[in-house]
Amino acid sequence: QVQLVESGGGLVQPGGSLRLSCAASGSIFIGAMGWYRQAPGKQRELVASITRGGTTYYADSVKGRFTISRDNTKNTLYLEMNSLKAEDTAVYYCNAKGPTFGESWGQGTQVTVSA
Repeated sequence: QVQLVESGGGLVQPGGSLRLSCAASGSIFIGAMGWYRQAPGKQRELVASITRGGTTYYADSVKGRFTISRDNTKNTLYLEMNSLKAEDTAVYYCNAKGPTFGESWGQGTQVTVSA
């Protein structure tokens, strides 16, 4: 099992920016990684994902505003969020997949966009 620790969430005004980080424990091979979010009363949804080689995917709702990236040498995943909207308010979860551990989730970090 890989432990994933998220950081960087918080309260931000509409139009503002936040950067989330997700650090994976140990020197373990990690394949695809992604950010999911879950708003109150809604299902968890995929926000963005990135392969080990750097191929990215974005949900339509965040295209052009969010940027996912990773540092394979540090086993760390990032999500740069700009032009934040109230509807981006949710708990954001880091996800990682790998051949030796299957799949792991972080504990989540709260992002609140409010004036």
